[in-house]
Amino acid sequence: MRDISVTRAVIKIGTNTICDESGQVDSEYLDGIARQVLELEKMGIQSIIVTSGAIGSGSSELKLDDVQKDIPHKQACAAVGQAALMLTYREVFARHDKSVGQLLLTYDAFSDRKVYLNLRKTVDALFELGVIPIVNENDVISTDEIGGTFGDNDKLSALVASKVDADLLILLTDVDGLYDRNPETDRDAHFIDTVDEITKDIEMMAGGGTSGRSKGGMKTKINAARIAMGAGCNTVIANGRTEDVIVRVVRGENLGTFFSAKALYSNRERWILYASPRGKITIDAGAEEALRDGGSLLPCGVTSVEGRFKEGDVVRLGTFAKGVVNFPSGEIMHLKTACEKDRKKGKHKVHNDSVVMDHCNIVFHD
Repeated sequence: MRDISVTRAVIKIGTNTICDESGQVDSEYLDGIARQVLELEKMGIQSIIVTSGAIGSGSSELKLDDVQKDIPHKQACAAVGQAALMLTYREVFARHDKSVGQLLLTYDAFSDRKVYLNLRKTVDALFELGVIPIVNENDVISTDEIGGTFGDNDKLSALVASKVDADLLILLTDVDGLYDRNPETDRDAHFIDTVDEITKDIEMMAGGGTSGRSKGGMKTKINAARIAMGAGCNTVIANGRTEDVIVRVVRGENLGTFFSAKALYSNRERWILYASPRGKITIDAGAEEALRDGGSLLPCGVTSVEGRFKEGDVVRLGTFAKGVVNFPSGEIMHLKTACEKDRKKGKHKVHNDSVVMDHCNIVFHD
């Protein structure tokens, strides 16, 4: 048995778990999910569901195969499938006299601090009203997400867990958890019960495969676990078709692979670290050394600025950090020029009102 203390859980249900063989949402399976969520509620645990299945459900209804599904067609599938998906959730939870609320998010919700704080308030309000929040990515407008590497709800669920102060993230999938090798091709593969640290070896075990309707794989789940662990949130990757898996995991049964939490970052640091960067600032070696020693970023240390951003935006700092800028992109190089002129005149003092990035607003990730 595992010693797990939970007051708020995020439950992510993958496409291959929520849909049947035809690609339609499995309402009977969701009824079991609803029953377990209500059982958690009796235990004093709040639950947020992060759901996949919109694109898969829509493509099934529209009878589109993978060849036809370029980005616009995927978005069309999402528009049709999301309506069907939420209707099923509403009908299933209504059988248990429970209401659900839909939250469609994009990565920008985690980039703008005001938006993300409002997200937290909305989730809290839903809980106060006795409503179960159902979260999905807004695939209809998230072009980059669908076509690129962010297009998996594993990362979305981890970001949600980190932003709403969840104690436990449960990633429900179609495998039992993490193995050291692929159990489908290697009969000597060993199951990994617990992970205390995500090392290179753990990443190698995850591989990078995906399945037909799913946009993620074990690799994306490992990355999600890393985000949640850093936020002080335990994570379990488990088979979503195991009977009463959610309740049993919460009660501490040794189901799935358990990733133990490591509270590495504060709420504000997590926001900076996982916000979508609006640009990039490259600095020289001396400036990087000063930052690592606890200093702030001064204009003279900047070598180049990429992108267009405004004061208060999160930007990349070289390849080793992210931070909040004090000036818009167009002003930073002007500040650098002025700083260099002052240096040539023998003026070495830098005023606080020309600091490009304060040390308290920088988060290292290397």
